[in-house]
Amino acid sequence: MRKLCARRGSRQWERLERELQRGPLVHGWDDGFQGWTLKRVKLLIGRMFRIGYTIQEVWKLLRRQRWSAQLPLRRAIERDDEAIEVWKAKVWPQVKGSRRTWAPTSASRTRQARG
Repeated sequence: MRKLCARRGSRQWERLERELQRGPLVHGWDDGFQGWTLKRVKLLIGRMFRIGYTIQEVWKLLRRQRWSAQLPLRRAIERDDEAIEVWKAKVWPQVKGSRRTWAPTSASRTRQARG
């Protein structure tokens, strides 16, 4: 099976990087999430170069080229920061409970012999 030439400076890799920088919308992904997923990159590589990769191989390829996983910057519209702070301050301490106090214990799994 043919593989993508992923050396820095290779024409294939430079072309792929240019297309990734253009964004998913340009390539037909108009589902509201404007980020690259491994599945999308896999499909893009297949379309551009007629090369089949697994999701794991795409991840390794991107990591080798110093690309990293990114999290979206957007937050849920329904997010209520004040309610979150109240919950952290009042509810979480009750749910969490207090830590046990120190008590002597044995690290041995078996009972010590007497006598």
